[in-house]
Order: sequence, then C-alpha cells, then structure tokens
Amino acid sequence: MPDELKDASAAMLRDTDVAAIDKLRDTYSNLRAELGKIIIGQDKVIEELVIAILGRGHALLMGVPGLAKTLLVRSLADTMTLKFSRIQFTPDLMPGDITGTEIIQESSTPGRRQFEFVKGPIFANIVLADEINRAPPKTQAALLEAMQEHRVTAAGRSYELAPPFFVLATQNPIEQEGTYPLPEAQLDRFMFLIHVDYPGADEEKRIARETTGSGTPTLQKLLTGDQVLAMQELVRRVPVPDHVYDYAVQLVRRSRPPLPESPDWIKNWVSWGAGPRAVQYLIIGAKARAALYGSYMVRQEDVEAVAGPVLVHRILTNFHAESEGVTSRDIIKRLMEETAPAA
Repeated sequence: MPDELKDASAAMLRDTDVAAIDKLRDTYSNLRAELGKIIIGQDKVIEELVIAILGRGHALLMGVPGLAKTLLVRSLADTMTLKFSRIQFTPDLMPGDITGTEIIQESSTPGRRQFEFVKGPIFANIVLADEINRAPPKTQAALLEAMQEHRVTAAGRSYELAPPFFVLATQNPIEQEGTYPLPEAQLDRFMFLIHVDYPGADEEKRIARETTGSGTPTLQKLLTGDQVLAMQELVRRVPVPDHVYDYAVQLVRRSRPPLPESPDWIKNWVSWGAGPRAVQYLIIGAKARAALYGSYMVRQEDVEAVAGPVLVHRILTNFHAESEGVTSRDIIKRLMEETAPAA
C-alpha cells in the first residue's frame, strides 16, 4: 500500500487500533512460524482458519484423510491457549453425546437425589466435528444450533458457550455411502468452506523427513483467549470504503439467476445463488484479512481473497454446468473477472 494511502486509512482509526493492527500482523507472522514447526505447507488453509476465527465464523474443511486436519486444528488451539475438543461423528451419535446430559447425583440432603448437568464436548473454544456428514440430521442439528446461538439447551435449560467459540467440521469427499449430506440451508451457516489439497512433492519429502525421526517440537503459547476476543473486536473496527461494499454486494447479487444484473451464463449454469449472509461474510472476512496483513482499511483484493471459501458452498450449480464440467469455483473466478472493479 502506498505511504500516502496508508496514512489516510490510518487516520480513520484510533491510535490504539493502529498499534493493535501492527501487533496483530506481527503475532500472525509468529503464529505461522510456530505452526510451521509441525504443519508443513497448508499456508493458505492456516490463513483461512485464522480469518474465520477472527471473524467469529465457523468453517467446513473438505479433504481426504491423512492431510493433518486434526493436528492443524489442535496445534492452532495450543498456540492460542484455547480449550480444544474433538467429536467423531458416527451414525449412532446422539445429540446428548455432543451437548451433554443430566445424571442423577446424591443430594447434600440425606436420602434425596438431584439431577446434575454434565457438559458435553461442545463446551470448548475450538471444536473439531470430524466427518459431520456421518451423523443423522437430528445430531447435526444439535451442533448447528450451538454454532448459531452459542448456547445449548438440555432438559429445558439453556447453557451459554464460553467465547471464543469456533467449530471446524470436516467432510471426506470420497466416501459418501451411508452419509447424511448437509443441506444448503445448513451449509450456509459456515462462514468458509476450505479445501485441503495434497502437499507438493518438496513438502511431502519434508513431511517424510521431519515426522519419522525422534522427538516432537513443542509449540509456544502465543495468545490467550482474552487476546483472541480483543482481536475479534479489533477486526470489526477496520474501516471499509463504500466502493468496496459495492463490489462485495455486486459480486453476490450477480450470482443469483433471477436478478436482472446476473449475466446469461449464470442463468444457464446456476440454479441458486448466494444469499445475504455471503455479503456479511465477505466483508468480515476481508476485514480480518486486512488486519492480518497490517492494512488499516479493506481493499478489493481482501474481498477477492476470501470470495472462494465464502461463495463456493453457496452457489448451487445445475445439470447444464455439471454436464459441461463447470464447478462453483469456475463460476466464482469468472464472476470476479467480470464484476466491475472497485473505484
């Protein structure tokens, strides 16, 4: 960013916020270096996870087994000093196995008993919902309600989930037999859909070299829960120019076939476009990315950087697109190319 533009955008923030953004940028750099001791490659995945956490969103991770998804999330929780919990979703998993259940305990009064609520694994700061599509819809709904409301209800009573609260759900794109795919309305609750790809040849060689020896690196704790909460508040205060709002809105509206501003190829390939929640996540994701990179305002490139994970599960292609081999990612790329740039 040019110095004069950086100075102008800094003037829109309080001095304390400018200093906090500078510190956040340095902390993020240290975080990536720390995770690099254990996680080889996956820099883009790490960035998108951190953006989702700072944006108070949740993420759905798509990738085949063995790509260190669990290790990455656990390591991220360790460096942020956050409580981590992992739930393995199976066909026999019940809602109470996630939220918790009431048990009968002896009362302090002799001869009497009382119900006591035992909290389930959802009561953590970072929750890994492994293979979420393997549990029946009723169990999925218990998790999704907690994601949306930040509380759980059991036996008629509500229990608040301590912030920060972040759910990372995973799906295996290969094995689909006997699964319960999340409907579009439920997918829309996830801020990001993050694709985890295979590592490159050099990275895979490093993995083989560094994970087959003796000893495991120890991660430093770089943040506390309170600092993460303060960073989430800081991200909300990053200013957004009006023309960047316009760009985000146009990007989403052009994905909707019924609207007059959508191009003909959208009407031909898309059965359902992104909803208003997509605009919200584009902006908050762009704010978080701008802060991570030490920028004092949001730019169009920040919106474009988060457009893929925000929109890919919100644009539903039709038969014509599938028959021509056109994916949601192809559509997003073309939308960004054709949407008028921010002034």
